[in-house]
Amino acid sequence: MANPSRIIGIDPGSHATGWGVVDVQPTVRRIASGVIRPAKGQELPGRILDIHETLAALITEHSPGVMAVEDLFNAKNARSSLILGHARGVILLAGARAGLEVHEYAPAEIKKALTGNGQAGKEQVRFMVMRLLGLKDEPALDESDALAVALAHQGRGRFAAANMGGRR
Repeated sequence: MANPSRIIGIDPGSHATGWGVVDVQPTVRRIASGVIRPAKGQELPGRILDIHETLAALITEHSPGVMAVEDLFNAKNARSSLILGHARGVILLAGARAGLEVHEYAPAEIKKALTGNGQAGKEQVRFMVMRLLGLKDEPALDESDALAVALAHQGRGRFAAANMGGRR
């Protein structure tokens, strides 16, 4: 059964997809996190299959109620954007098939939510993730970015509830 106070954040990539599960009740804490890394040398269909199957298993294992996914950014070339789009597609599919609420956030929106600066670097974001979650060991950058997506979603929900007088 899905836990409505549990969020899975996803930082999509076709070679490395970061994921992080946080619980927001009674306080914000990390449940689990990591990076999905399909086998090196695999063609795109095999990589996106690995991402989808691993993520589906993680959703079953951790029972989040919400999925927050980093949106596409402007990649250096159209091919990179297209490949990232395939990875995002199977990620969104895994969330939808599990019946999760799925929310997408622009990279600048996530950075601003955590650091106050939409142009913050990955190291700055990781520092804030560690501070907000009380982590002693540095997570991998893709893992940290996924936790940042989950935290940005959690922060947005709290902000929305405050602006609605506590109603959702």
